[in-house]
Amino acid sequence: MFDPREKIALFIDGANLYAASKALGFDIDYRKLLSSFQKRGYLLRAYYYTALIEDQEYSSIRPLIDWLDYNGYRVVTKPTKEFTDASGRRKVKGNMDLELAIDALELASTVDHFVLFSGDGDFRYLVEVLQRKGRKVSVASTVTTQPPMIADDLRRQADHFIELASLENEIGRAASERPAPRHHDDEDEDEDDEDY
Repeated sequence: MFDPREKIALFIDGANLYAASKALGFDIDYRKLLSSFQKRGYLLRAYYYTALIEDQEYSSIRPLIDWLDYNGYRVVTKPTKEFTDASGRRKVKGNMDLELAIDALELASTVDHFVLFSGDGDFRYLVEVLQRKGRKVSVASTVTTQPPMIADDLRRQADHFIELASLENEIGRAASERPAPRHHDDEDEDEDDEDY
């Protein structure tokens, strides 16, 4: 599936990967994830996409975002949008699909093998376009959950499907290994020391 001569780029749909790994019962160790794909070929880039709620004084995802930013990932964020739906309920939306697709297309002339960590069927057409440009695309998600976390048409379009559950020993960690929540008096700590 991977050729060691390939230039690889990872495109991680943060919310989608989080939901899939939670459904499988393990946390992603992002240091192990990078290392795992560095062994498969020349890892050119690793992108992580997520929307952030702007008005929150403290976001539980902020320490992860900061760690990723300092440890080899290109983090792409944007603020969520708040709206009221037709039935009057307050909703928050933060879709990063367009940013991910544009970044992938910009690298299409450089990258040999794209690895998309998402099961979102909206990416099927992006995968097809990258393939038409002569690029290989693997999609990492899971079909072992009920319901599966990957859209069937995305799985069919991909050159390779990587079952996330099969990577658990390589890129996962048990919930008991999760770093303890940081307190405000810990701000002097060097964030590179924490593992995510």
